[in-house]
Amino acid sequence: MARVLVFHGYLLGGTGSNVYNARLARALAGRGHEVHLLSQERHPERLAFVTAAGDWDAGELRVRELREHDRARAGSCTVYRPNIGGLLPVYVADRYEGIEARTFARCSDAEISRYVEANVAAAAEVEALSGAELALANHLVMGPVILARALARASYAVKVHGSALEYTVKPQPERFLAPAREGLERAAAVLVGSRHTAESLWATIGEERVMERTRLGPPGVDVAGFQPRAPAQAAAGVRALAKRLARTRPGDQPAAQASVFARDSREAAEALARVREDDVLVAFVGKLIVSKGPDLLLAAWPLVLEAVPHARLLIVGFGAYRAALERLAGALRDGSIEQAREIALAGRALEDGFGTPKPLRYLLAFLDSLDGRERERYLAAARSLEERVLFTGLLEHEELEELLPACRALVVPSTFPEAFGMVAAEAAACGVLPLSAAHSGLAEVSEALAAGVPAPARGWLSFALDEDAVRAMAGRLVAWLSADGQLRARTREGLVATVRERWSWERVADGVLAAAAGRLQELAAP
Repeated sequence: MARVLVFHGYLLGGTGSNVYNARLARALAGRGHEVHLLSQERHPERLAFVTAAGDWDAGELRVRELREHDRARAGSCTVYRPNIGGLLPVYVADRYEGIEARTFARCSDAEISRYVEANVAAAAEVEALSGAELALANHLVMGPVILARALARASYAVKVHGSALEYTVKPQPERFLAPAREGLERAAAVLVGSRHTAESLWATIGEERVMERTRLGPPGVDVAGFQPRAPAQAAAGVRALAKRLARTRPGDQPAAQASVFARDSREAAEALARVREDDVLVAFVGKLIVSKGPDLLLAAWPLVLEAVPHARLLIVGFGAYRAALERLAGALRDGSIEQAREIALAGRALEDGFGTPKPLRYLLAFLDSLDGRERERYLAAARSLEERVLFTGLLEHEELEELLPACRALVVPSTFPEAFGMVAAEAAACGVLPLSAAHSGLAEVSEALAAGVPAPARGWLSFALDEDAVRAMAGRLVAWLSADGQLRARTREGLVATVRERWSWERVADGVLAAAAGRLQELAAP
């Protein structure tokens, strides 16, 4: 049994690194380890694997037991919330309950220093209290530098998720490269989700020792939760989820609902209640921000509906670009390509509310290419967008376990580099075809999955991100949704088998411990 300290400065649910840390902590505790996890999660009692919680709200650390556990036979997880004051630096604009979330780029050096100092003090106290031997720092900034300054004895690894690297360090190296290098200097290992992230990291940091210590450490998939279901069982799961959400009161929201961008459970319930058993479901799951590419999928949907009228798109997620997506859907529904072009021309300005408009060139290229009879057919199909596209808002991971098995496909159209295609892997675990943009960590997941499916299905797993992206996405979706049942069944079997063989949280947990201990020979190089 090991005592493990994990630093993650954000929530423990929702998307990306939040889910990674919650699942990792659960897996470590499940394997008998003692986990001490620092985060800004405000409702740790809602997480079944958390046995105790601590905070400094009264001026000193106070820890309260949440659940009894057999220390002789099982692991444990204590979640601590450092008192960082009223400001939380983030990589992508968001909002949180009881605290101001502001991007690192918009925080002053003094504000970031106060944030780092508060977390250093908290991490040092937790190490001393727990006797942690191993540790993990998440994100390139500021987790690693916090542990580098806080830890007196524990050996630590760094998990680079991608967002800090791409959204913070690379855009402003004059501010953030030095703390990133300081945090990596003492790390026993550096874990990345893909070769793409490794190369981006090496090019940014520029130190050979970092390259020598970099190993693959992708997220995992809960294969017990994300698994295929028979059609009737999957449909029943969606109905049950809708009813459960309809009964949810504000105080019953799951952990990570501290963001005001998070779902209104009643809205989610009403959206899912509209799903019919004869619907052919396709999902988008992720933050509703420009870099995730939901505009491309939305623009592709009328092309899908021309060939598959019963197809229905579920847009699952929250974020600052949602209003623009709804405007885009309304413009296409009303037959106004001109209004849709205005949205495409404004681009990210509609997400952050400031700055110079930056056109969405792939969306713009598609809209400008529509002409003649094709344009007429497209707009005719787009009239049903209000009925055939549903926005659910955020669904928690456990709720996705109910939804994804009912889908035929999931699309990951990100236009920005991704460290790993976690949601694609989770969909594949359910036997759902994940169609991803062919770049960064997404491409590496698609390549791994392609090796396990029949040859005709391999080309349906990814599409090139270029000016033909909208049509390519639609064409692959139509081909998959129209494929014969035998090919679909063989493809589903291959997807499920590949995920079970390559990714599980138990393997991830063992890899993190090996990395923190510096046992590099046990880990694969990217």
